[in-house]
Amino acid sequence: MTKPLKQIHLAAHFPGVNNTTVWSDPRAGSHIEFSSFAHFARTAERAKFDFLFLAEGLRLREQGGEIYDLDVVGRPDTFTVLAALAAVTERLGLAGTINSTFNEPYEVARQFASLDHLSGGRSAWNVVTSWDAFTGENFRRGGFLPQEQRYSRAREFLATAHELFDSWRGDEILADRETGRFLSDAKAGTFAHTGPHFDIHGQFNVPRPPQGRPVIFQAGDSDEGREFAAAEADAIFSRHGTLEAGQAFYTDVKSRLAAHGRTPDQLLILPAATFALADTDAEAGELAREVRRQQVSGATALKHLEFVWNRDLSAYDPDGPLPDIAPDVGDDHIAKGRAQVRMYRDPLATAREWRELAEANGWSIRELVIHTGNRQNFIGSPATVARTINDLVQADASDGFILVPHLTPTGLDEFADKVVPLLQEQGVFRTDYEGTTLRDHLGLAHPDAIGDERVAS
Repeated sequence: MTKPLKQIHLAAHFPGVNNTTVWSDPRAGSHIEFSSFAHFARTAERAKFDFLFLAEGLRLREQGGEIYDLDVVGRPDTFTVLAALAAVTERLGLAGTINSTFNEPYEVARQFASLDHLSGGRSAWNVVTSWDAFTGENFRRGGFLPQEQRYSRAREFLATAHELFDSWRGDEILADRETGRFLSDAKAGTFAHTGPHFDIHGQFNVPRPPQGRPVIFQAGDSDEGREFAAAEADAIFSRHGTLEAGQAFYTDVKSRLAAHGRTPDQLLILPAATFALADTDAEAGELAREVRRQQVSGATALKHLEFVWNRDLSAYDPDGPLPDIAPDVGDDHIAKGRAQVRMYRDPLATAREWRELAEANGWSIRELVIHTGNRQNFIGSPATVARTINDLVQADASDGFILVPHLTPTGLDEFADKVVPLLQEQGVFRTDYEGTTLRDHLGLAHPDAIGDERVAS
């Protein structure tokens, strides 16, 4: 029996607070003006994408004690941007990263419930934790939470937020003009939670949102993060975008769902993906190489090498050989607030590996960083890219992709105009939205329906 074709899920990540974006390109626009966010969102909605996604940066990154200004710096408040985008879009989901380490459940639940009402049921919450005391210095309890307790707080944070969303059933508002009675239940919104991290009680002041709860995203790749996603999330962001790595991640995470009383279709796996499009595969390959050289300037290459060496390398020639000195493995790192630092847990081993690669290929510092850093996932003509995306999804390497263009705000336009129609012709991507909420787009049941199913079983 032939396996039915899976429908592909596509989303768009408004890039920022990273060096994926080539902000120095003459075609690049602002990363803070609302017109950029609006153009990006309208393009994604025109292409019938599931949602737009905003990442989060709670503190400006530093290197050598100074603000790291070689890539995009700063990010407007997530809720402010998403609420504004709700007014200029009609169907596009609106997903934001909100930290569970430095916020409070009542405030976050209130904000997401409000966004869900304002957007007609299109909100999503990427639940993340903060891993460093450096970021925590911006908050009253800076650095107070040991790393091993991050997911403990995140689990209780999310459970508490769900209690707040669920404190309204959804049928309490009568608004009877003749009797003057507004609520059928004076205790609507009543909640009480006592736990290791939170002890709160009162009445939640936002009625039940259209989706019941926002769609929950999670992005952890550790074993604990994968388990958290299997238990709590509707979708998990993945960094495994290739066939073999994607299938391994897909199989691992989906296999964890049964232990939590869930089925494979209740969790979507969505890797982030960059792309380079041109009329031919050869032209796209040349474009990808050009973009990588724009993303990795000489100064950026030296700074990236400092992630491993933990030393000031500004005196080195980026077009010359790698430093002949060993990395400094001290605890106080030169690149504060950089997630990349955690990727190189054994800097001495990484330095040896990079030296071997550079010597074997004749690479300079800049060439090494260009080749070992994040490169475009999809490179080719529109037909090639559409075929590659579909092949990966049908092979269960993912359920779709979150696209991250290198230009803001117009970098998504060509994909929307040239790749999406090909996926639609193949019958693997919608030609129009079939529902109004983000849960509809993602094929996820309303939480109330899920609860009824579990009770029935």
